Amino acid sequence: MLQIEKQYVQWQDNETPRRARWLSESNQTPPARIVLVDDQTTADEAYRLACEGTSMLWQGDFHNARQLLQALTRRLERTEQRKVSKAAKSNKPAAHTALIPNLFHQHRQAQAQRASVLSRLLLELEAGYVSRLRRAPEFSAACTAAFGELDEACLISFRDLQGALGAAQWREKGVPIASLELSVFPHYGVFAPTRHEYVQLMLDAQLPAAHDLAFDIGTGTGLLAIILAKRGVKQVIATDLNPRALACARDNIERLQLPAIAVQQADLFPTEPPLANLIVCNPPWLPAKPSSALEYAVYDANSAMLRGFLQGVAQHLSPQGQVWLILSDLAEHLQLRSREDLLGWFVESGLEVKYRLDTQPKHGRSQDNTDPLFAARSAEVTSLWCLQPKA
Repeated sequence: MLQIEKQYVQWQDNETPRRARWLSESNQTPPARIVLVDDQTTADEAYRLACEGTSMLWQGDFHNARQLLQALTRRLERTEQRKVSKAAKSNKPAAHTALIPNLFHQHRQAQAQRASVLSRLLLELEAGYVSRLRRAPEFSAACTAAFGELDEACLISFRDLQGALGAAQWREKGVPIASLELSVFPHYGVFAPTRHEYVQLMLDAQLPAAHDLAFDIGTGTGLLAIILAKRGVKQVIATDLNPRALACARDNIERLQLPAIAVQQADLFPTEPPLANLIVCNPPWLPAKPSSALEYAVYDANSAMLRGFLQGVAQHLSPQGQVWLILSDLAEHLQLRSREDLLGWFVESGLEVKYRLDTQPKHGRSQDNTDPLFAARSAEVTSLWCLQPKA
């Protein structure tokens, strides 16, 4: 479990001083000003307060709080759409390509602003994540699984609570991987492989002649390690630095009864193993700074993990071994990284391309022409780069 420094919040409830621990997995700062709101509070009033930076502690019906959050989301979406439409009208077509990086950064800023505004609707939970609100469901188990045991009262944003409840559903139902005829079960804080077009690439790639030992670097849910074991690799060592990912991978491996896979906590590569015949990695695809611990599976500031992996992989690879790098070119379409940069890193690492397998995106946003990043998303290609030591 990630260790987060404890912070506390104070507020007034009918002139009575109150105090509770601040709980935010999304790294939102503790609220500086809190007002009490309930079923009589209108969505317009709540939206005004949230945009002004005022946090609202909900004291009404639980389901009404959910509806209020949905209303706030709709107002934000309308505001964002107006901004996108205005920007689109003012941009000349010839300048569109040059504006792509700005569009991405504006999109990230809009995401951060949305998260900040929506996080201002708060709930108070007693020790053990118990709520006294009318019609509140029992969510102690979901919160404990997500955040750990809690023996004191806390304030949490309704949005973060929804994240814990959603993660509990993923963990119970699993994510079906049709091409493998199995499901993986993500834990809270571990990236759910809802986009898994790369799975077929892993199934289509030709295993090296010797494949008795493979490494899965940054295993997450353990999906790539599971594929390797299913394909007949005799021993797979799956590594990750995130304790949540390690617990998640072990859970999935135990569910599938795959003793060939060992899970190890490590910063990239296993500690003092023999050389591997195959090393696979599916790093974060976008070189941007994560704003919270939950974003580390998507954003890799300055491509630090990708470059660290490439720089160190040859030292852990047998002379006839292969590297399978799963990587989207979305960063290239967003002009955050060039293909020349990537190929140059291969050369610097003493690697050469043996072959590459490609697949087109199938997720909904690649088909949504209202998405501000539609041009880049619709052109995206996900590749399995098969690399080998340079001759």
